[in-house]
Amino acid sequence: MQSNVRDKVLISSPRDEQERASVAGTCVRKLGIKFPAVIDGFDNHVETAYTGWPDRIYLIQSDGRIGYKSKPGPFGFHPEELAAVLQEIFKNH
Repeated sequence: MQSNVRDKVLISSPRDEQERASVAGTCVRKLGIKFPAVIDGFDNHVETAYTGWPDRIYLIQSDGRIGYKSKPGPFGFHPEELAAVLQEIFKNH
């Protein structure tokens, strides 16, 4: 990815869970992510189950069901859609 080289974002693929957690922590800090983040295993089970690539935004409801799934991002991200779903969910609680 030329943009990664240009922007000096060069991270080797992690070789174990500890390295993967370290890379994820670096990304969370450098990107200023303010919400909980989770790390998929090397089997990429969650990515496969939720088709998380390319980027998507999910809202997982308290009962474990998917309340909202965005279109692929970043151009498929529409915060107003997520806001409407959240308002509907909280209106009913």
